Amino acid sequence: MSFLALIDHLANFALPALFVAVVLGLGGRLVMGKSVPLVLWKQVAINFAAAVVVLAGGLAYFGRDGMMATYAALVLVCGTLQWLLGGGLRR
Repeated sequence: MSFLALIDHLANFALPALFVAVVLGLGGRLVMGKSVPLVLWKQVAINFAAAVVVLAGGLAYFGRDGMMATYAALVLVCGTLQWLLGGGLRR
């Protein structure tokens, strides 16, 4: 595998994580307004890191990428994390 192919595979592996992280960060701002305690880029970075860990765990557990159960876990973990980052326990 060439270096460019490796970069392409890694980018395509992490793209769902990045998409979910950005959508949750922007959606949290839209829904909760300015009451979110963290700045947007920190929320996106934390959600992205958690999402990549979930995707890597799904890859290790199932032995291949792209399983719907992994994507469901990705949405569940990132949604819960965004709720916690938005002050879900303080309300």
